[in-house]
Amino acid sequence: MAVIYDTTMSPSKLELLAAWLPAQPWYLDTGHEPELSKSGGFRLDDPQGEVGIEFMVVTDRSGERATTYQVPLTYRARALASAASGLIGTAEHGVLGHRWIYDGAHDPVLVAQLVAAIQGESEPQDQNISNTPDHTVSWQPATGDSLMPIGSVVTVNTLSGTDLRVETALASGQLLVRINRILPPAEGVASPPGQAGLSANWRRPDGAQVRGVLATAQYTHVRPAPHLGPPYSILTSTALPEGPER
Repeated sequence: MAVIYDTTMSPSKLELLAAWLPAQPWYLDTGHEPELSKSGGFRLDDPQGEVGIEFMVVTDRSGERATTYQVPLTYRARALASAASGLIGTAEHGVLGHRWIYDGAHDPVLVAQLVAAIQGESEPQDQNISNTPDHTVSWQPATGDSLMPIGSVVTVNTLSGTDLRVETALASGQLLVRINRILPPAEGVASPPGQAGLSANWRRPDGAQVRGVLATAQYTHVRPAPHLGPPYSILTSTALPEGPER
């Protein structure tokens, strides 16, 4: 279960993000320094208890129109060389000491737990209260099989979102995950029936609550092409019936 400490972090998460966001390809430049406030989010647990995982939703009010962004974050006690391109910054935590904070799209621990959450195998936790599940987060699995990520790579990072190609222990297919970065100011467009992913709530600048899709996933089966055999193959997408809202 996620443990939330009542302490300080210097610089704060919002200060780190204000310095980091303008350099991202999906950031909408306002010509001003970002003015960020927290608008929502949730946490996931690292089964090993080593890495903090938080999906943070922030709103930038520096422009004529406010823009809401999603940034998945990981907090580590040591630098992760393989995620150097995703380093947001370092900070001093009042209880845990020096921490390295990463854009979680580059951190294999977050990616693994995101996939587990989409599959219904990792229960989302409240962003601000320790040991408390967040039942407002809903999921739709990408496949009926259990997926165990063993590697991932960012393939696209644009206004449309951050796309990940995830290698899993299942050799029969490939998994594509998209993390939506810019969240709509109105009620998000519902996912098509069978669209795998995660949905959650966040707040608009006026305090009204909206709901939308934070991440989507597509699992594609790979099977030998008829009459051709290896190394030829055919890709077929998996679409599952709508699952229960959680």
